[in-house]
Amino acid sequence: MDYNLEALIQQWDGLGVVCRFDQTTQTWVFICLHDNTLGPCTGGTRMKVYSEPGEGLLDAMRLAEGMTSKWAAIDVAAGGGKAVLAVEKPLEGEERRGLLLRYGRLIQSLGGGFRTGEDMGTSTEDMQIIAEEADYVHGFDPEDGSKVDPSPFTARAVFAGIRSAVSEVLEGSTLQGRRVLIQGVGSVGANLGQFLKEAGAELLVSDIDEPRCQRVADLLEATYVPNKEVYSTACDVYAPCAVGATLNQETIPQLQCRIVAGSANNQLDEPADADRLLERDIVYVPDYIINAGGALSFSLLDEGLSDRQALLEQMDVIGDSVAEILREAGSKGESPFEPASWRISATESPITSICSSRAW
Repeated sequence: MDYNLEALIQQWDGLGVVCRFDQTTQTWVFICLHDNTLGPCTGGTRMKVYSEPGEGLLDAMRLAEGMTSKWAAIDVAAGGGKAVLAVEKPLEGEERRGLLLRYGRLIQSLGGGFRTGEDMGTSTEDMQIIAEEADYVHGFDPEDGSKVDPSPFTARAVFAGIRSAVSEVLEGSTLQGRRVLIQGVGSVGANLGQFLKEAGAELLVSDIDEPRCQRVADLLEATYVPNKEVYSTACDVYAPCAVGATLNQETIPQLQCRIVAGSANNQLDEPADADRLLERDIVYVPDYIINAGGALSFSLLDEGLSDRQALLEQMDVIGDSVAEILREAGSKGESPFEPASWRISATESPITSICSSRAW
């Protein structure tokens, strides 16, 4: 893969890229603005060590495009954007805080052209630091002003989507006894596991951080699956909840599942992978539909809804949308990727009824 920065920017169809190099921490900062048709470019900030800066830029570009689809799917007046802090090494303490404050000033200089929140590698605490310098960090409680962690809401939406997918695709209407393999047990994956456990699912978990994975496995009474065995392990549902592009030419032939439904962004390495899954009779629930809970919860917070239980219950509307998309795809014998894409342009979804179109 060519990770040349200039070449990547030349080939991209987004609005533009804001690029900065932080000398103090040797960090490349990429803010990718994909589309602002519906509203200001909005998306999380990812912090990660990449093999080279261009890999981080490409990640930000793909994630920004995904956010355009996600906001349109839930009918919120926001556009696609994403940021990546491509750090040279993991940062902690004052070194991390300094980078985040400088990054916050960069966001502020854009005057609202980019709004951000948590993503992989960043935390609620990180967002609070960025908000010291930037007015454009979203996801704060409308009553007490505290920063809200979107992970439980993302997980609840994924749970609702899995529940709907199992009901539509497999015999029986419950998750009792269904084998679900969660790949990535960070904040979202671990919360998802708790919802699934309470529903009676048989859990399998995997993560590159083996000690953490074993702790989560013990907590959830789940079976630990080594990383190298993830794709070949038999299960009803494979739930990718970590990095993207896990569905590709190499892994799809290995899959031993009936449904793919997880929180990871950009699960398909390329659009053709949707057809590869269809050819194997594996039902793919489009990621930008099922993982929209965090974005949806923040839009509802903006509307003044702060009660945690009420917010969690609103996430179940994602399951309704997944069910309709799968029914439509099944009736036409096509990948769910197709009707999901159509819904974005038509903005017709059960989600529409609970979200206003007010910009942040």
